[in-house]
Amino acid sequence: MTWKVTKGKIRAFLLKPPLIVTLVTLAVFLTVLGLRGAGNLELLELAAYDWFIRVEPKSPSPDSRITIIEISEQDIRSIGRWPLTDEIIAKALRVLLGNKPRAVGLDIYRDILVPPGSAELNSLFINNPALIGIMTVGDRGVAPLAVIRNTEQAAFGDVVIDPGGIVRRGLLFLDDGRSSYTSFALRLASLYLDAEGVTLQSDPVNPLFVRLKQTTIKPLEGSDGGYFRADARGYQLLLDFKAAGFPFRSYSLASLLAGKVPAEAISNKLILMGVNAQSVKDQFFTPLSRGDTHGLLLSGIELHAHIAGQLLRMALDGVSPIKTPSEWQKSVWLFLWGLMGTLVGYRNRSAWRFTAATGGGLLFLFTIAFAAFRCHWWLPLAPPALSFFFTSVGVTAAMNGLEMKERAMLMLIFAKHVSPEVAEMIWRQRDQFLDNGRPRSRNMTVTAFFSDLRGFTSISEQMAPQELMEWLNTYMESMAGLVMDHGGIVDSYAGDGIKADFGVPLPREHDDEIRRDAVNAVSCALAMEQEMYRLNAIWSRKGLPPMGFRVGIVTGPVVGGLLGSSRRLKYTTIGDTVNIASRLESFDKEVGKEFLCRILIGDSTYRYLGDSFLTEKIGEVYLKGKDEPTVIHRVLGKSRQVQADYHEETFQ
Repeated sequence: MTWKVTKGKIRAFLLKPPLIVTLVTLAVFLTVLGLRGAGNLELLELAAYDWFIRVEPKSPSPDSRITIIEISEQDIRSIGRWPLTDEIIAKALRVLLGNKPRAVGLDIYRDILVPPGSAELNSLFINNPALIGIMTVGDRGVAPLAVIRNTEQAAFGDVVIDPGGIVRRGLLFLDDGRSSYTSFALRLASLYLDAEGVTLQSDPVNPLFVRLKQTTIKPLEGSDGGYFRADARGYQLLLDFKAAGFPFRSYSLASLLAGKVPAEAISNKLILMGVNAQSVKDQFFTPLSRGDTHGLLLSGIELHAHIAGQLLRMALDGVSPIKTPSEWQKSVWLFLWGLMGTLVGYRNRSAWRFTAATGGGLLFLFTIAFAAFRCHWWLPLAPPALSFFFTSVGVTAAMNGLEMKERAMLMLIFAKHVSPEVAEMIWRQRDQFLDNGRPRSRNMTVTAFFSDLRGFTSISEQMAPQELMEWLNTYMESMAGLVMDHGGIVDSYAGDGIKADFGVPLPREHDDEIRRDAVNAVSCALAMEQEMYRLNAIWSRKGLPPMGFRVGIVTGPVVGGLLGSSRRLKYTTIGDTVNIASRLESFDKEVGKEFLCRILIGDSTYRYLGDSFLTEKIGEVYLKGKDEPTVIHRVLGKSRQVQADYHEETFQ
């Protein structure tokens, strides 16, 4: 027995809505946290990053600080060979250097000289420190020209490619364990910034971070943003591709050699010269490539220009790099959206409201994430979206499950005893009626109603048990229906007796409501009298004697609630009002015996009726078990005015 009680308490505790909501919220949070921690959401996060990059407003004009000299497919066909000779490259560099640029980057790998013109090319590198050549890092990398090897004029052009072949990150430094190297884009940007008095420095707060003027560039970690254990070797930063709206100013090699490139496009500019031709595979997918893989593939020279341009904007325009929250901040962000999903699921039950709230919440999340991205913050999007959605779905499902249980329990208790309208009203107002899933006991003012057949014992002796049961069920079915039709609840049956309550289970707050209950109870008794005439006519044809009945009605305070064990519960009312109504029904059975239906009411009920009914005062009587006298009245019928109003409403 103790175990059953304990088990019942545990089950009741676990079924409490706050606990269920908390468990669902935590379960979804931990599940999404686990999915993120296992890297299962990385592709969704990177897709969101790409979308933000594509739709974010871009720079309204080309970056005037950078000019690209492209060796196009047409240039290669015109020259008639690849690779280009050192002589052709030297000639182009001579034109560029003659117009006094701040920095020139040659994005053509030249580990082996291609004569003729090799000596002149070497001489140009030796005599022009602002001329930078490109290489790659590693034992299998491509070395720079021998003349600039192990000098600051050699910079690496290695590119970080994410799964799916997309470039989202740029490299600033690399370390192969023996030496440290500077990237091609950073070296060119540094040369350009030297003329502005801006140099690359260590961050004063964290010396491991580098700083351009007032902008600190924090190196990207393997799990920053939406990444999961990404290869974060070297010093990386996220690329914003802000210059993608307007391509960099670019000219062909043929135009340069023909003198058709304006001097102002070269003078005091950062110049990059490289290949942009289909026959030379140096093109990359970027976030801009989705949906237009051919038109928005970036050549290597353009990619380096984007990285260099971003560095210049950080140093000269105060543009901050794309920042990411820490791990604990991402967890808090995820949990907050889980709580928002909990709120949506807890407060919205209907399908359309749930859909609108969930859709609105996801749109709000997306708007916040996009607004943050425009402010250079990459906030997680997929994990909080999943947490919000599945928490709202889970909480809604859990609450609907609880509501189904509560509704089934309420309907089990009340549906057979009240009209459908009253049952629906009970369900709509369940929050003030239920306590932890069970109807709470409440002090309330009700009109208690008792009825009992007169002469039932004698007629029951004349009938077989089965016939008696059918006869009694016919009577109860008719009378119980009238109780429900008048807004009452059938509390219980006792043999041929009926106990009913008017004004339950929801407490009445105003006298008008209590008065209506009292009127309904008396009207119900009179309607039962009319029904008894009909039933007597039926029974008379079957040779059964006519039946009469007594009714006792009292209005007053009671306690309403569930009574019984956990296996068998019933809603009932208890209190002195109930006792008095029961005593009135059985009071002096000789009084009113000549009438088919004797209806006695207490003085409290009489005061609420007004002039709605014809009554006569019996007087003060001492009821069984009561020390104080009780004033009682007998109801004779509806008043003439009420009958006239009824006739007018019916036949108007």
